[in-house]
Amino acid sequence: MKALTASTTTNILCSHRLNISNNNHQFSPLSIRRRSSSSNDEDQDQLVLRSRSCLKLRLVVARAADSPPSVPASAGAGAGSGGKAIVEDDEFSLAKVSFGVIGLGLGVSLLSYGFGAYFNILPGSEWSALMLTYGFPLSIIGMALKYAELKPVPCLTYSDAQALREKCATPILKQVRNDVIRFRYGDEQHLDEALKRIFQYGLGSGVARRNAPVLKKIREEVTEDGKYCLVLVFEAKALELADFEKRQQKFATFFGPGITAEVGTGEEQNMYDVRLISDTTL
Repeated sequence: MKALTASTTTNILCSHRLNISNNNHQFSPLSIRRRSSSSNDEDQDQLVLRSRSCLKLRLVVARAADSPPSVPASAGAGAGSGGKAIVEDDEFSLAKVSFGVIGLGLGVSLLSYGFGAYFNILPGSEWSALMLTYGFPLSIIGMALKYAELKPVPCLTYSDAQALREKCATPILKQVRNDVIRFRYGDEQHLDEALKRIFQYGLGSGVARRNAPVLKKIREEVTEDGKYCLVLVFEAKALELADFEKRQQKFATFFGPGITAEVGTGEEQNMYDVRLISDTTL
């Protein structure tokens, strides 16, 4: 009986050890450590991904908060005059082309090719004398025109003012607009003769010529009562608003008849607006 019990116990122990040895891969400490370490790595990766996604989301929200609200182009273009649209001046005219640039470019091109052909660097040696003959005076004329050139001033035109220009603007206002938006040659500044008479350069009641206002741009707009208005924007660092106000009637007389003149300060410092309002209505 004792022998049977001992052998049975031995068999049970042996079978138990065999079962443990067969299932060693399930309960080994090394396997448990590997699984725990791999699970920890996966958890860390998920935490890193979540933190990155949260950081990206915060950056997007911050950029959206800092960025200004988008404004449509049409609304931004007419913001200065109650949302009115601005008309681009795309009308072609020879008066808007610089003859100084044309003459200088053509003359220099003829001189360069003429010298190259004369020394047999370029073909056409038989035409080199003719190119040199015409290239030299063209270059001189182009440089002279470029030196005496007076560039046009910018013109800001609103759509409603463009519609009224042909019917309501006086011939003098149309001429003033056309004269200042084209190249001029030999004049010191735009509207030089008009400013000389209005501000009386060098006279006792006038201003010094070095302090004369300079036309910087013009603007076409419509007044509140529906009249066409041409605004002359001057820069005058040495003058004040009172110097323009006491010559308000002179502006109306010189650019008249048929207009009313108003003066005021501009949008920037040392800028003054002279509004020439047509009395003609539809």
